Amino acid sequence: MAARVICMRRLAVAAALLVGVPAVLISTGGCAGYRFGNNTLYASNVRTVYVPMIQSESFRTTPGIDLGERLTEAVCKEIEKRTPFKVVGDPNADSVLTARIVADTKRMVVESPTDQSRQVEMNFQALVTWADRGGAVLASGGVPMPAASVDVGQAAMLVPEYGRSVASTQQEAIVKMAQQIVGLMEEPW
Repeated sequence: MAARVICMRRLAVAAALLVGVPAVLISTGGCAGYRFGNNTLYASNVRTVYVPMIQSESFRTTPGIDLGERLTEAVCKEIEKRTPFKVVGDPNADSVLTARIVADTKRMVVESPTDQSRQVEMNFQALVTWADRGGAVLASGGVPMPAASVDVGQAAMLVPEYGRSVASTQQEAIVKMAQQIVGLMEEPW
């Protein structure tokens, strides 16, 4: 009887080894090349991004601060918040994200009988280029990036009756545009 119990224990150990060892090897060996979390959304060869001051061809300015400065600040904050990249002040970073605001328009959507604006649409457009240290354009993102740059546009509504000002509407458009620009840095699925 004792020999039979020993034989059954040996069979159980052998079965566990035959099933368990290959399962462990397959599960750990197969995951070696995978990345997890939000790191999978972005280029693995880029760790730092240099964002020079965004140029603005707009004549609209808030006293002391122009649109380019405000968009630069919003883009840097969005990169730090959503990506694994670190924004640095060194032009020799792994990549360089440049942008230029090329259009800034206001269009009256709703007008009162006394010719006062009741609803105004503000539009911004920017040309964006994300390149590596050597100057080669990093062709990543859900939107295919052409060889030179991407045209990014964003609109926001100004409704004075709801307490909106030109500055708050501009800031809303700037934040949305920064989110759109950082979204271009994502890898395609």
